[in-house]
Amino acid sequence: MLSIKRVPTVVSNYQKEEAASGCGKNCLKTCCIQGARIPLYAFKSVDKVGGKGLPLLGCKEEQDPVAFLDSLILGEWEDRMQRGLFRYDVTACETKVIPGEYGFIAQLNEGRHLKKRPTEFRVDKVLQPFDESKFNFTKVGQEEVLFQFEASNDGEAQFFPNAPIDVESSPSFVAINVSPIEYGHVLLIPRIFECLPQRIDHASFLLALHMAAEAGNPYFRLGYNSLGAFATINHLHFQAYYLALPFPIEKAPTKKIAKLSGGVKISELLNYPVRVLVFEGGHKLDDLANAVSEACICLQHNNIPYNVLISDCGRQIFLSPQCYAEKQALGEVSAELLETQVNPAVWEISGHMVLKRKKDYDEASEANARRLLAEVSLSEERFQEVIALIFQSIASAEMDVKPECLEEVDAISSSTKPTMVAGSQQCLVLH
Repeated sequence: MLSIKRVPTVVSNYQKEEAASGCGKNCLKTCCIQGARIPLYAFKSVDKVGGKGLPLLGCKEEQDPVAFLDSLILGEWEDRMQRGLFRYDVTACETKVIPGEYGFIAQLNEGRHLKKRPTEFRVDKVLQPFDESKFNFTKVGQEEVLFQFEASNDGEAQFFPNAPIDVESSPSFVAINVSPIEYGHVLLIPRIFECLPQRIDHASFLLALHMAAEAGNPYFRLGYNSLGAFATINHLHFQAYYLALPFPIEKAPTKKIAKLSGGVKISELLNYPVRVLVFEGGHKLDDLANAVSEACICLQHNNIPYNVLISDCGRQIFLSPQCYAEKQALGEVSAELLETQVNPAVWEISGHMVLKRKKDYDEASEANARRLLAEVSLSEERFQEVIALIFQSIASAEMDVKPECLEEVDAISSSTKPTMVAGSQQCLVLH
């Protein structure tokens, strides 16, 4: 198990709202970026033997040395913590596993509620144009950036501790999340200077999978929230952090419903409060990235909010279309749930409940967690309609979809080892 050193944080007033314009804060805009140098991690992106995309290798064994990227993230993150660049001390947050079937994880994070940046855009549209006048990541201080993250030119991973920033090539950055949920909470910001809105494309999702694979740590997961599914900044980014516990969503059983020509298996989560699609496998990392990003693009074009969890070092992806904000707008969410002020995004859907009030933390129960997640989930009828839309989109992208009739269900036991149990024999029907 990963041993994480927890260091007390000196909480600072860094990045006050009045400094959001960037000037005078050593920011990433043209007023400050000229001549700046930031470490560069160049990841291996091509199999030198085959000359094509990387195979899916999964997480490293516990006895293996810690991957360099893994130690780089934690080392740089701890440095920023010691320098007082966070809005509050996340290491002081209480955490507990809620008794019950699922093993939901509850965290009391009052600082995130009080000091997190407010949402500055409409919540009923998944696709919205980038707005330079709103907060975006070019306005953060250079001190928040840990390193640049780019594909290597020669197929081997390399690290350059003092690399120039090529603004014209719009590098991708890894930066701290100043309102962290957990230890090592960082942001992956693809092609930062292109100022892309919060919408997934093929290249950005492949980049996120490379980060998961390169870290090689089962406790490091990446998450994505679309607009309308509780993303708070309309500038393309993924989140990631370390949690040395299995997420409940990772332990839920699955039913295989289709297989794609690239070897990607698509399953439906069973016996979980939220209806979720699971993508895994594929001959290459690109196969999995293309399948999931195509599904995300489909949801975006159909204005369906969604969340994504990247698990198992990039080998397993959970895609969760959701409707909580829609129900909120229609007045269909109970006052009791609204009073908690919990916005169920990717981490909550995955089973890590970030609670904002001491009362809710003290009274945390599996029943309460399930009640919240039940409001997030699409109905079975609507979920099947969404699956049909996704499969049509994948097929139109020339990825052959093979629906399957199964007499077996893939399941994950509490030990996270694959097992097989009897299940449904129904086929998915595409219209």
